[in-house]
Amino acid sequence: MRFRGSVHVLLAVAVLIGSLALYGCPKRPEVMQAAPAPAGPAAATVPGAAPAQPSPQTAETPVTRPAAPAETPVQPAPAAAAPGAPAAAAQPGVPGPSPLKDVFFDYDKANIRDDQKAALNDNVGWLKGNTGAKVLLEGHCDERGTAEYNLGLGERRSKAVKDYLIAAGIAADRISIISYGKERPFVLGHDESAWKWNRRAHFVLQGQ
Repeated sequence: MRFRGSVHVLLAVAVLIGSLALYGCPKRPEVMQAAPAPAGPAAATVPGAAPAQPSPQTAETPVTRPAAPAETPVQPAPAAAAPGAPAAAAQPGVPGPSPLKDVFFDYDKANIRDDQKAALNDNVGWLKGNTGAKVLLEGHCDERGTAEYNLGLGERRSKAVKDYLIAAGIAADRISIISYGKERPFVLGHDESAWKWNRRAHFVLQGQ
């Protein structure tokens, strides 16, 4: 009987201890996550505190720009001189341009024009001063007409110049003639601005 009573006492103590353990333990407090701080450099304003003063900006140093160089006025280029009659081409063995001048003719003509006699007289004077020089007179025409006709016309032109030189006192054996007709134009073109230079007798020095 004493043993059974002890068991009952132990069971009652165990139940009491379990009840105290169940109701006596405090609840675990819940952990609250703190809200993230707002982005940005601005700090929260504390009530009653003086407002923050902005930091003074560094004064900018004025940049001194060099003055623009004064413009030099551009002088207009001088106008080119108007071209005159084409100069005679230099001949083989003769230094520099030929001293003898070409003689020009009217369309389909072989007679010496009055305005060409000055050039011819200059040539006569040079030939008289250079008695060892001989000349070849080339007869030329513009592109109009047949090749055969222009060969004949060129020959008449060179012969007319030869006759003028002989009449002025130049020995005939110092002068020879040839005709190229329209085969060797001096100026290329298909109008009077080119044709007037191609109707000519051209002096070629043969020797001195």
